[in-house]
Amino acid sequence: MTEELKTYLDGKMFGTAADILKREEPEAVAKIISELNAEDLLPLCHALDSEVLADVIVLLDTPLQQKIVEGLRDDELQDVMEDVSVEDTAEIIEDLPEGVARRIAEEDEILHLLEEKKFSVLKPLLASMNEIDLANVFESAKEEDLPILFRILPKDLAAEMFVEIERDTQEALLKKLTDTEIKDVMDELFIDDTVDLVEEMPANVVRRLLAQSDNETRSYINELLKYPKNSAGSIMTIEFVSFTPEMTVEAAFDRIRSTAIDKETIYTCYVTDSAKKLVGMVTAKDLLLAKKDALISEIMEDNVIYSNTLDDREEVARKISDYGFLAIPVTDNERRLVGIVTIDDAIDVLREENTEDIARMAAILPETKPYLKTSVFSIWKHRVPWLLILMISATFTGLIINTFEGKLNAISPVLFACVPMLMDTGGNSGSQASVTIIRALALGELSVKDSGKVLWKEIRASILLAATLAVACFAKLQLIDRLLFGYDDYTVILSAIVSLALFCTVVVAKLVGSLLPLIVKACKLDPAAVASPFITTIVDAVSLILFCLLSIAILG
Repeated sequence: MTEELKTYLDGKMFGTAADILKREEPEAVAKIISELNAEDLLPLCHALDSEVLADVIVLLDTPLQQKIVEGLRDDELQDVMEDVSVEDTAEIIEDLPEGVARRIAEEDEILHLLEEKKFSVLKPLLASMNEIDLANVFESAKEEDLPILFRILPKDLAAEMFVEIERDTQEALLKKLTDTEIKDVMDELFIDDTVDLVEEMPANVVRRLLAQSDNETRSYINELLKYPKNSAGSIMTIEFVSFTPEMTVEAAFDRIRSTAIDKETIYTCYVTDSAKKLVGMVTAKDLLLAKKDALISEIMEDNVIYSNTLDDREEVARKISDYGFLAIPVTDNERRLVGIVTIDDAIDVLREENTEDIARMAAILPETKPYLKTSVFSIWKHRVPWLLILMISATFTGLIINTFEGKLNAISPVLFACVPMLMDTGGNSGSQASVTIIRALALGELSVKDSGKVLWKEIRASILLAATLAVACFAKLQLIDRLLFGYDDYTVILSAIVSLALFCTVVVAKLVGSLLPLIVKACKLDPAAVASPFITTIVDAVSLILFCLLSIAILG
């Protein structure tokens, strides 16, 4: 260590010291770091460039590696480890405690350890990981490695991870597991997750699943499968905690202790009468704050918000979101409590529905598989129908152009040069309005009865927008096209006509874009699926007709 560097380190000038170390070889920097006291180690590591630290960390002994991995922030550690090879990272992981190794163990490193058959390292490491992170590892693994990874995991963690992996990976794994292993998974799954699994698997796999389920589980599965696919009943779970109004708080806690292990949530508990009808609810907070001898009827909330088994699942998910619930009770037509929908299932529903809406707004049939797992043929199959429909519908635009082309060229050869600008601006204006309205309909902020309010608001907004764009268009034609580029055919009158046509196009596009989703909704159809793809085609045709008629009427 040079005197200069020692002076900077003694003066706690770690940034300057890090600049000096950039010019040193990794071996020299590693030696300097090894000689540092514990107080200066992390401050210098924070100051060092991530590439320098990446080259150095592989040269240090295990205790120093552990201190650095533990001491760096997540973003700093990620930047450093991105520059360390998979092999070197795997070697570091081998010598670190699993709790520390977990911070740098990504999918590639875990799969490398699996390839090297380092099971003694993998077992405690995987056991310490979250089921979501484990699912990512399984998605990246080769199909033949799936059962090996699965068998390394503890049974309960393996079941939790199994729910999180994609359908194709689940199917591939199930085909390679023994009946005993499948039974272990089925025993750990919640009923709603089991139903989802049965719904998505092919018949031969379903037979194996049901064969490893007990009679009670099969009965519950059959009951839940009777509900319509998009209903609250299809996503609810029957594993909840319920009390009677006459129970004391102490008895309620005894029930929670004896049954909670099999329940999906215990924070919100429900109160039913002798006929199983929902009469109230209590939270864990209510129970903890109440006296032991207090009756449930005295502390419960009797104004309970609930859903019906046949309610649309998206509406139920929205209700959970709007009220900030962790779960919502689901009743039958007699208000008997039959299940609950939890927030994790609600989030899944909202994500699926939003994905479908985005796909349909882009004129694509929804795809359930992740993009990288979707075949080229499947992509073609989901995209080509709407493209064909929209291509055929664009025939109307061609007919309009063929009808008016001769007359417009006779008036001025530059008129048709303005057509792309008019069509693009109109299409963009219509899309802006439609996306806003479709989103508001999806979130429940608007309904069909609000059509009058929407129309009045969009008329005023469209006039302001159209006036702004018309003025900008006139200035562009006169200042840029005529003066700058020398197109003398853009006279004041012609520029005014184009600007007027643009004004009318924007107003009409805004009205079409805002009202068409409401009309489609009134017809009990999906606005995202029907309205959005056709708006551009309709606006293109309308803008062409307006432009052509105005030009011929004034200049012809």
